[in-house]
Amino acid sequence: MAANWARKSTIVRLRMKGQLALTRGMFRTLDPLAPGLAARLGANLWCTPPRLRHRPSGAPDLPPGTRLTVAVPGFASPVVAESWGSGPIVYLLHGWGGWRGQLAALVAPLLAAGYRVVAIDGPGHGETGPGRLGGRRTTPVEFSEALAAVVAVIGPAHAVVAHSAGATATGFAVRDGLAADRLVFIAPMANPMTYFSVFTDTIGVGRRTQVKLLALMRTVVDRPLDQLDLPGWAARAGDLPPLLVIHDRGDRGVRYADGYALATSWPGATLQTTEGIGHRRILSDPDVVAKTVSFITSPPALADLGVVHAGIRHTGLDGS
Repeated sequence: MAANWARKSTIVRLRMKGQLALTRGMFRTLDPLAPGLAARLGANLWCTPPRLRHRPSGAPDLPPGTRLTVAVPGFASPVVAESWGSGPIVYLLHGWGGWRGQLAALVAPLLAAGYRVVAIDGPGHGETGPGRLGGRRTTPVEFSEALAAVVAVIGPAHAVVAHSAGATATGFAVRDGLAADRLVFIAPMANPMTYFSVFTDTIGVGRRTQVKLLALMRTVVDRPLDQLDLPGWAARAGDLPPLLVIHDRGDRGVRYADGYALATSWPGATLQTTEGIGHRRILSDPDVVAKTVSFITSPPALADLGVVHAGIRHTGLDGS
């Protein structure tokens, strides 16, 4: 079931580029003849996010704020962020192929609750230019570096709300020392490498290319690949910030099992399950927004609720 879902997700990603058949043909030709070249091209594809071609239904416009830029050591371009209001800071970080406007529904209610809101465009996304890899290529590790750099310049995080691979990146940043009082992960990817075999099967490469591609990925992220396993790390980490995980059971972008694994491994996490609002529309769902704001504004004792399973909304729609 999980493999079929992940294969479909990868195929959809390539179709968005209009290159599925061409990509498969190219890799199947190169794989036996030039596995090193196939691996380099595979790494480029793995690290290139899709361009989001639509805005989720019902998503509000992002209100105009104060545009900020923050330099990150080694990045080719500064990270672009936008700020509203004053008070304890809540950072918003989008996911793979997204932009800061995707979390616009959270801005007004957080401002009304007395928080300053700072939304970030990750490297190679939105208004932010290239990171270390150049062009539009990036990784969740670069996302985590961008978040840490912005927090270091703008001020400590009361909370971070992050979506999809942005949630993964936030987990990496916390593991690397980022402090936050609260975390909200919406549709988080627990471990990017669990999708690796589906990716290589989909593009049609064999064992030699896979080995070379894994070696390249270790170089790109500049750390052992087992460090990308957030649930494994969280289960051993001990004291961590209170975490709310919100994930739709029918999510076609990141499987629901990822959110479940992260919530059940993170000490004191709360898991909220939605039905029928998919991977992107979840960001503007009124009940999801209300639950997120309530968690951020609740007293510390109430933010640490333990793992629970509660449906937020049952629409019967596929809003991925």
